[in-house]
Amino acid sequence: MSEQAQGPVVVTVAIYPTKGEAGQTLDAADIEAQGLAGDRRKKRPVHLVGAGETPETTRANLFLDLTDDQLGALLEHTVRVGDAALFISERPTGCPGVYAVVAESGRVAVGDHLTILPGSPA
Repeated sequence: MSEQAQGPVVVTVAIYPTKGEAGQTLDAADIEAQGLAGDRRKKRPVHLVGAGETPETTRANLFLDLTDDQLGALLEHTVRVGDAALFISERPTGCPGVYAVVAESGRVAVGDHLTILPGSPA
């Protein structure tokens, strides 16, 4: 099966442990109930962005091979990324991408596919 048929792919995972310093890109990270392990802003939604964004331009956690419009179409859907389930809750003000709250903790890694879970709005 092709990657396109399997769904969008995580191309970068990033955390930002120290305020004012560059983020760290990781091969994988644990998504816990309140955000990514090791991220200083752990008590906020997980930030997902699409193609063209980098940890140097956007302090997001998950970078996917999607456009910003495709990410926006996921609003109010629950998605699986790696072992975690995320509810796409809102668009940030003044930033690209979407915010998600953790519906189910789990591990996410570069190369994992995003899939929309059954029961999400059509």
